[in-house]
Amino acid sequence: MALKKLKPVTPGQRFKVVSSFEEITTSIPEKSLIAPLKKSGGRNNSGKMTMRYLGGGHKRKLRIIDFKRDKDGIPGIVNSIEYDPNRSARIALIHYKDGEKRYILAPNGLKAGQEIISGIGASPEIGNTLTLKEIPFGTIIHNVELHPGKGGSLARSAGTYAQLTSREGKYAHIKLPSGEIRMILNTCRATVGVVSNTDHSLEISGKAGRSRWLGRRPRNRGVAMNPVDHPMGGGEGKASGGLPRSRKGTPSRGYRTRDKKKASNKFIVERAKK
Repeated sequence: MALKKLKPVTPGQRFKVVSSFEEITTSIPEKSLIAPLKKSGGRNNSGKMTMRYLGGGHKRKLRIIDFKRDKDGIPGIVNSIEYDPNRSARIALIHYKDGEKRYILAPNGLKAGQEIISGIGASPEIGNTLTLKEIPFGTIIHNVELHPGKGGSLARSAGTYAQLTSREGKYAHIKLPSGEIRMILNTCRATVGVVSNTDHSLEISGKAGRSRWLGRRPRNRGVAMNPVDHPMGGGEGKASGGLPRSRKGTPSRGYRTRDKKKASNKFIVERAKK
């Protein structure tokens, strides 16, 4: 997961730091596991723009990822580690012994030719998926389920991980990437290891054009707008804009937006630090 810094032969390459892609073994995706991916450009069904700063970007194909990891007891061989344009992490193509192929999130250190397995009795090794009641304390995990059978929804981005800290009754205590400690049912599943592409946060795009390739249009600062357009707009000259807040007036920087009456609040043991 190394990075490479390019020689400054053009202005766009002067500060550019990108992944070396040395872990990628093939550039051709598995045809049976790709699907069309439509883009809205931030418009709704009547063509009205409802999300600003979206649109354009390179055409992509959706890779169908197995977040459930419910193929129990059947070993799979890692055929290749691939790039996925729809996420920051790398993905791995698994060839199972019964002939089925699936994509999974590739953990850090997973190599082509390695064997993985999921289900009851699987050993807690990198790439294997187990229920939380079978994972030893202190194990680094990712792709954690919130509800049994729903599929992993926590710690799926590049370089992220959660940690199993303890168990209490039918619940396991999981420390999430935000620092929050949360109770999750023991029957939920998680995959052992850290999500791949750990250096993703250190990359530097180098130029505005790379954002356009990703489908991000130029974003306007609130302080550069008029008072009618944004709470931070207006003022003579380069005014600071006052307290930072969103266009709808919601304060930023530490302001809690979680509903105090949310049903799942009872599962949070310790909140994330401000």
